[in-house]
Amino acid sequence: MFDVKQLRVLRAVADHGSFSAAAEALSYTQPAVSQQIAALERRAGTTLVDRESRGVRLTDAGRALVQHADAVLARLAAAEADLEAIAGVRGGRVRTGAFPTAAASLLPAALATFGERHPEVELSFVTAEPEEAVAMLRAAELELAVVYEYRHLDQPDFGRLYDGIELHELLDDPMYLALPRDHPCARKQRLRLQDVAEDTWIQADGTDECGRLHYAACASAGFEPRSRGFKSDDYTIIQGLVAAGVGVAFLPALALTNLREDIVVRSLGRQAPSRRVTAATVAGRFRSPATGAMLGVLEEVAGRFEVPAGGAVAA
Repeated sequence: MFDVKQLRVLRAVADHGSFSAAAEALSYTQPAVSQQIAALERRAGTTLVDRESRGVRLTDAGRALVQHADAVLARLAAAEADLEAIAGVRGGRVRTGAFPTAAASLLPAALATFGERHPEVELSFVTAEPEEAVAMLRAAELELAVVYEYRHLDQPDFGRLYDGIELHELLDDPMYLALPRDHPCARKQRLRLQDVAEDTWIQADGTDECGRLHYAACASAGFEPRSRGFKSDDYTIIQGLVAAGVGVAFLPALALTNLREDIVVRSLGRQAPSRRVTAATVAGRFRSPATGAMLGVLEEVAGRFEVPAGGAVAA
C-alpha cells in the first residue's frame, strides 16, 4: 500500500521539476521531500526519480505512478468533499418510512420542509406499518421510521418489537368518534361513548390491536361493542362505511386531514383512546447529521399539527 502523503510529494515533484520547488509548494523542507521520495521508491521497489544536476526527471515507473496517484488523490478529494457535505447536511441521504395516516398527514409537510432547507440531501420515503418499518430499520434499509403504539392497551409484543430501538416522541393522536350525519347523536351537545352503546361498530371484532382498542375503550365505558365483522385498514373505506350508515367507528386525529363531508366526527374528551406517535431510530447506530435534521423537522411539524377544523368536526 502506498502512502498518500508520499504520492502527493511525488505529484508536486512532477509538477515543479525539482525537490526544492516541490518543497516550497508543499511548505516542506528540501530534505523532507527527498526523504519522502526515497521512502516511496523503497516501497515501490524501483527508481521513480532521476536526480540530475539541473533538477529531477521522472522515470517511466515514476510517470506511471503519478498517473495512478492523480486518480487516487482525485478520489480522496471527492471523498473529503462528500464527508464535509454530509457533516454540513449538504449531502448524504435519508430514507424514511411511516404508517399510512402519518404518511398522509405529517410526512408531506416534513419532506417539503426538509427539502427546502437541505436540497442536496437525497430523500426517499415508503409507507410501512410499524412492524415492517422496524424490520427495515434493523436491516439498514431505513434511517428513520414513524411508528405508533396504543396508549392504555396491553401490547405483549411491544418489548420484542422495539428492543434496541430508540423512540422519539412526536405527538399524541386521540381517537374521534365518526357518525353518519343523520345519527341521533350527531348534534348531541356532549357526546359520551355510552350514547352509542347500541350501535354497530366498524373495526371492533377484537382480533387485532385496533379491534382490542375498541373493546378496551367501550369496556371502560361499561358496554361491549357490537360488531358485524366490518373492518378495514383504510380509514377512507371506514369513512365510507360510516357515511352509508353501516356503523360508527373511531378515527384518529391524523386521519382527519382527509375527512368526508357526509359524516360527523365528534371529540370524546377524556374518554378518547389514543395512539402515541414516535420517530424510531436504531439505538447505538451512527446517526448522520442529515438524519438528525430530519428528526428535528418531524418534531417541528408534529408540534404544530392541529386537528382540521370544519363543519364535520365538532368538540
